[in-house]
Amino acid sequence: MYLGGMKNNSAQTDQKKYVIVGGVAGGMSAATRLRRLDENASITVVERSGYVSFANCGLPYYVGGVIEERGELLLQTPEALKARFNIDVLVHTEVTHIDPAAKTVQIQPVGEGSRAPAGTTELAYDSLILSPGATPVIPPIPGIERALPLHNIEDTDALMANTQGATTAVVIGGGFIGVEVTENLAHRGLKVALVEGADQVMAPLDPEMVTPVHDRIRERGVDLYLGSQVVAIGDDDVELADGTKIQADLVVASIGVRPDTTLAEQAGLTLGETGGIAVDTKMRTSDPSIYAIGDAVEKTDAISGDASLVALANTANRQGRMVADIITGREAADRPVLGTSIVQVFDLHVASTGWNEKRLRAAGRAYRAIHSHPSSHAGYYPGAAAMDLKLLVDPETDLILGAQGVGEDGIDKRIDVIATAIAGGITASELTDLELAYAPPFGSAKDPINMLGYINRNLHEGLTESVQWHEVAGLMESGAHLIDVRGPGEFANGAIPGAINIPLDEIRDRLDEFPDGELIVSCQVGLRGYLASRILRQHGRDAKNLSGGYRTWKAGTNAS
Repeated sequence: MYLGGMKNNSAQTDQKKYVIVGGVAGGMSAATRLRRLDENASITVVERSGYVSFANCGLPYYVGGVIEERGELLLQTPEALKARFNIDVLVHTEVTHIDPAAKTVQIQPVGEGSRAPAGTTELAYDSLILSPGATPVIPPIPGIERALPLHNIEDTDALMANTQGATTAVVIGGGFIGVEVTENLAHRGLKVALVEGADQVMAPLDPEMVTPVHDRIRERGVDLYLGSQVVAIGDDDVELADGTKIQADLVVASIGVRPDTTLAEQAGLTLGETGGIAVDTKMRTSDPSIYAIGDAVEKTDAISGDASLVALANTANRQGRMVADIITGREAADRPVLGTSIVQVFDLHVASTGWNEKRLRAAGRAYRAIHSHPSSHAGYYPGAAAMDLKLLVDPETDLILGAQGVGEDGIDKRIDVIATAIAGGITASELTDLELAYAPPFGSAKDPINMLGYINRNLHEGLTESVQWHEVAGLMESGAHLIDVRGPGEFANGAIPGAINIPLDEIRDRLDEFPDGELIVSCQVGLRGYLASRILRQHGRDAKNLSGGYRTWKAGTNAS
């Protein structure tokens, strides 16, 4: 059987036929934008699942009961899309074959509820858009079939059904979805264990930045197993490589995703070095009539220009709209990605953009790291929350390479500002000049973003020098002396071993007490250390400030 596309009342002979494989973020953005640009086109969306438009980022919060109504996750139905946009949506339908030469795709029904005719059907296209997304990574662990993914509405329904009567759960994987599922299962009252093969959750964070995340997870009663591998899943437990068995009525697999390239490979399309579908800046694959968007495609990294994989909803939505513009003759081009992201972990907000220090060091790339611990808004206004911010800067060009933030409030807007600065080519020193909205409930007259700029400018202009938390031990072994300029009470409550306590306000009267040689100056968060280093440097001493102070050092040395 052959279908030439949807019928159109205008019956124009030049009617374009667009077929889109996959809905949700990228596919539906492309379909609806195409309709807004071309009223006469035939537009058909083929979706393997039963739901073509849903809030996939909201799935964990429905599991936890934060989003109470399942219907809130369903954004559009095939009927609504037909009525408003005149788009044919075939759910429970799978594309089984692409014939690039004939410009056709073969489709067949999958399960009940499909709108496609029985058997194999062909759809013709002028332009084909692939938006298959990514598929969950399911490792070959004995018993893995009991582990539930959380990727679509059907997965969500299965997970919700399995929470009934469950009291214990194990979540495998500490990435975005893993920590969100962990939080929400705990919110439902289950005793949860989170198992992560690496030595930390949330890979975009550096060790000293992830410590408060680990602390918060444990504070909320979750058993956190880091550097641990699951080797078997039993009927009621999960076994780790060291022999530990964890009780588990419910097991969730959140180990990661990989691009779904099955159709692309079948059609002979070129894959990139990362394994995603290779596309140009116009989202064209190696076949000029076939486009690809979203999680399945390879992107260009904004910092290095190298190929990368980034699975984020905003990128998929943007590419979906853009490819519709390109197909209909409008000027548009894809841009490199920063991977800007944020996640909530038990009321702690964790965000990042660009590269982290681990990645920069592994690549052998020069960088300057800056830590600060400001308040989310004016300290005298009630409710101010502490933030941990980290900025990474190219020491030669002063361009921003990345940033991370952890805190209970104000993290999102700070990371968003930095991501915008990177995209706009604003240097780290120019952050000082940004005019940002201020009132005591929202920020400070010198916003934390401005303060990062001030710290960087001092370093960039050579007014001061800094030392990182992981450099302290080596420098002290080489003969440097550590001076803690906090008050005696603070010093007594915890200090870096080997530090000499000389409070900031006593420095000028006690200059003769400072030992000869290189000095590392430390305080609680870095500000008093900076002031002390300026005093000492103007008295001819080689004094460097510990970036982020004792707070950063403690977080870095207690990262597990």
